[in-house]
Formats: sequence, structure tokens, C-alpha cells
Amino acid sequence: MKKTFLPLLAALILFSCNKPGAGSTDPEFNKLSEDYLKGYLDWRPANGTGLGYHQYDGKVTDLSKASIAAELARLKDYDQKFAALDTGAMSSQAFMDYRILRSSIKNEISGFEDTQPLFKNPMSYAGVIDVSIYVKRNFAPIENRLRSIIAIEKMAPELFAAAKANLQDTLAIPHTQIAIQIARGTADFLGGDLKVALKDVKNDSLLKAFEASNKIAIEATNDYANWLEKIKLPKANNKYAIGTENYSKMLLYNEGITLSPDKILELGLSELKKEQQNFNDAARIIDPKKKPVDVYHDLQKEHPSAENLIPEAKKHIEAIRQFLIDKNIVTLPTERRVIVQETPQFARATSTASNDDPGPFETVATEAFYYITPVDAKWTAQQKEDWLRQFDYYTTDNITIHEAYPGHYTQFMHLNASKATKVEKIFGSYAFVEGWAHYCEKMMADEGYGHNGDPVIAAKYRLAQSGDALLRLCRLCVSIKTHCHGMNVDEATKFFMDNWYQGDKPSRQEALRGTFDPGYLFYTIGKLELLKLRADYQKQEGSNFSLKKFHDLVLDNGMPQVRLLREKLLRDKSTWGDVL
Repeated sequence: MKKTFLPLLAALILFSCNKPGAGSTDPEFNKLSEDYLKGYLDWRPANGTGLGYHQYDGKVTDLSKASIAAELARLKDYDQKFAALDTGAMSSQAFMDYRILRSSIKNEISGFEDTQPLFKNPMSYAGVIDVSIYVKRNFAPIENRLRSIIAIEKMAPELFAAAKANLQDTLAIPHTQIAIQIARGTADFLGGDLKVALKDVKNDSLLKAFEASNKIAIEATNDYANWLEKIKLPKANNKYAIGTENYSKMLLYNEGITLSPDKILELGLSELKKEQQNFNDAARIIDPKKKPVDVYHDLQKEHPSAENLIPEAKKHIEAIRQFLIDKNIVTLPTERRVIVQETPQFARATSTASNDDPGPFETVATEAFYYITPVDAKWTAQQKEDWLRQFDYYTTDNITIHEAYPGHYTQFMHLNASKATKVEKIFGSYAFVEGWAHYCEKMMADEGYGHNGDPVIAAKYRLAQSGDALLRLCRLCVSIKTHCHGMNVDEATKFFMDNWYQGDKPSRQEALRGTFDPGYLFYTIGKLELLKLRADYQKQEGSNFSLKKFHDLVLDNGMPQVRLLREKLLRDKSTWGDVL
């Protein structure tokens, strides 16, 4: 049974290509999907707030054993209800939403039971008192947002009591160590930067209530960290791999991929070798007398000053945006710019650069931000230099391409301007979202951004882009080796160092991430899927092919698995499942 389970499930659920009917079962499906979504967000109120549904403000998930069991039972119940629908009588749009929901539900069930069960991973609880959205986004008067913060902070003792009751006796070492770091960081944020962010509140009685709830939340969060450190860490083990069967489920439920992990690893190793050749070729153009890795490290010295970091990013982002227009690369649905500014003080400990878009249903705080973390004036001269080396001009442009234009912010603009359904706006494919942004890095280098035919400057952009591609390819290989082949953290760290050409600290951070985020292979998977789709679409369209048309079609259909997107763009059904 185990040998046939996944292919059979793929055939029955994800690769079902019933010809859409007249939509006679659409009302039944729409009613069922609305009921499911209400329960989905009721149990995940933080998701609701993030999406822009502010009836969920100030609420938290009930993480008691009874609540978790009830949600798992609800997911299984809806899985059966959706399975009973007649998909052959659905419209094409309803059938698309149906498969997005089925995949999401299967993935949720697998997460509860197989890949990230709440009784195994202490990280699931370490950041439950996350109130950052209430100070990042001005979607309501500050007093109202503070009331939501107070309500959430008051729940801290109950949430951490549930964590202690739920977690099994022996946990994984890296998960426990990272959970301790997250909890400590959360407590520091609550006691420091959160207070700074609320400095403009003038309501004394509300501030008094906040001081009380904040004290409760800090104490409960630190107590959880202490409990993990003193009780759980001494007896923790290195059993964090999810295993080949569960890894295959992750591939199937997340992205509709039926290739085995080993086949994907084989592909990843092949692509890694090709990318290393691209890296070496670019470096030789810049300086053929030096080792490629030394050329790469020399490149990192070409960075702005601490004072010019944000101004330079603002100047370059406009050049990148104009390049999209001049070269007809993608439609920009609005003239509204992403706002480039320093990462808020309270978020700097965990972010180098990031994109922060509003939820698709947000109507008030609709600004989008591209954050870059500046140099800290308190750092030593060497620390400042090390930080700025991450922002050499070529890498910073590559980051901007990924996070803003034509990456995540452009993705967001299209999603909001499109006719995507509620289902398509809520549920996004990891490989599509991150794959698109990563694909854009290569696409922009291929299209010649940043130079006017100067081969050395072009090679510098290619080298920076290739370096980032090597990181994502190493993630793919390490993810599979870790969860299917028993690679440990030290071995994974060495793999990153040998193939990404970075030092121990960043390589170890990436290796540790792989223990709890096996899905970080999807950056590369999504990029490769989109490149394959583009090649197939170009072959289909022939002389009618337009890069701009292709990109607009990709971005105007929600955030689906790329396999589903193939159905939208390709006429030949025999190619629909051929994603890689």
C-alpha cells in the first residue's frame, strides 16, 4: 500500500482533469468553501488579521489538546465533504478553487499528523505572542490596536501552559534551541521595542493596563524559554528528519509534485553544478587571474556607505522599475510605489531586507514597504563593514528585484488588481510565491538589467545573481539530504560552505533552517517550474510570444501551484503535469 499511496492520491485528487461542466454544482461548492474558510480563520485568527479581516484582531488560537483535536477532525470532515462533490459538474474556476482547497486541507492534515506536529516542535509555540502587526500597520487608531495587544498578551500563560501539556517528552535539539532563541527574542521585543513603538499613546488608563498585560506576557514567555532550556534541552535528541514518505507528501500536497525526493535531489545536484559553472564564468570575466570565490568576495567591497545605504536603494529601485517599463517586461497595475525605508527598530534582530505588503482584503493600511536594515551606530567598525558587505550594489539590486520589482511587490499588485477569487487570494503556493521572486533574479540578469553592454559590469550582476542562486540550490540539496538521507547539521553546514562559498555562521544558520523548514527547497523548485512553463508557453505561442504577456498571465491567476497554472496557459493537456 505504501508504494502506491502517493501516485494513486495524485491521480485521484491533484491530477484529476475532469472536463468542467456547466457549473451546476458551483453553488454547493461555494457554500461549502465559505463554511470551510470561516472555520479555518476562526481557528487561525492571526491569519485573519494578516489578511485584512479585522474582526479577528486581538484573538489567538486555542492550542489546548481538545482544540487541536477538534480542528484536525474538522479538517478531515471537510476533506470528505469536498471529496463527495461532483467535480465534473463544476465550472473551470470552481474546479480550480476546489483543487487549491483540497491540496491545502491535505497539507494541513499532514502538518498536524506527519511533518510539523504540534506535539513535536516547540517552535510552534515560541512566537505565539506575536503582536508586531499591531505596531507595523496603521489599520486602526493606536488605542484600538493597543487593546488588541493587551487581549493577546493576557492569553500568554494559557498558551504556554498548553505548549507544556502538548509537547512530547523528548524533542529535537535544533528545534528546542531555536525555540529558546525565538522566545527570548519575543520577550525582549515585548519589553523593549514594543514599548518604543507605542510611545505616542496618550491614554493613561490604557497604558496602565498594557503595563500589566505586558509584564504577564514577558514572564510567561521567559518561563517557557527557561522550561525548554532546563527541562527539555538536556534530554533532547537529533531526530528531526520527517522521512521520505512524509517528504513525498509535502511535495504532493504543497505543489502537486509526484517526483520522488531522490529524483529532485538528482536534478538539484545537476543544477548546482551548472550554476557553479555560471559563477566561475562570470568571475573570470571580471578578473581571470583570481579564484572565482576571491572575485566574489572582492565584489562585496563595492558597497555604499552606512549613510547612503537607504538613499542608494531608493535611487536604484526607481531604475529597476523603469527598466521593467522600458523593456516591456511586466505590467505595473498601479503607479503607487512600494515605500523604501529602514526596517522598524523592533524587527531588526531578524531581518536584513524584507517586503511587507498589506493583506489582500486590507482597506485601510494599504501601504507596502520594502525594508532594509541599516548599520547600527553602536557596532564596531568591523561589524559595520561586515554588514555593508551584504549590500554591495549588485547584490542589493538583486535583493530589490526579489523583494519589490518585479518580485514580491509586483506579485502583490497583480494579485490585488486581478479577478482572483477569495480562495486564490488566501491560499498561496510556496513554490509559486518564492519561485516567482527567485525566477525574477535570473530573468532580469538575462534581460540585461544594470549595464549598457559593459561586459565587466554585466558579469558583476551575473555573479551576484549566481551567488544567490547557489544558496537556493544548496537549500534544495540539504533539505532532501537532511530529511531523507540522515544528513546532520554539521554535514549540512559543510555542504553550504563548500558550495555556496560563505563562512560557518551563515552556512550553519541555513543548515539549521533546513531542520524545521524542509520546504525551503521550493525557492528553486518554483523557479525551475516557471522557467519550464515559460519555455513551453513560448514554444506554443511561437512568433506571438511576449515576455510581458507571459508574466502578466502568470501573475493574474492568484498564487497557485505551477502545475495548475500550466492548465491556464498551455493548450496541450499532455504537458500539464510535466512541471520540471
